[in-house]
Amino acid sequence: MAEVKLFVKVWAIREGEVMVAVCDRHLMGKRFSDGKLLLDVNEAFYKGELVSPDAAVDYLKRATVANLVGEVAVQCGKDAGLVHDEGVVTIEGVPHAQFILI
Repeated sequence: MAEVKLFVKVWAIREGEVMVAVCDRHLMGKRFSDGKLLLDVNEAFYKGELVSPDAAVDYLKRATVANLVGEVAVQCGKDAGLVHDEGVVTIEGVPHAQFILI
């Protein structure tokens, strides 16, 4: 079985603030919708370094803002203690979560 990899992209958005986008590799470039909700997993926003789930958790622990798409990505947010089941929305069967630390 192939090792699971996720795309992680990191931005320094302001002094002391870091935004991290994480998505399951197989979702890159796809679009999902449900009523008024649209999730566009575009390369400009999500395509960064390919990393293991453990590395993704490490990135998320340093984030002040994050956007996660896919089962593995959202689980990484949960493993980091930053995403809870109540904060996950599912769009066309794809889990999505965001968090902001204030």
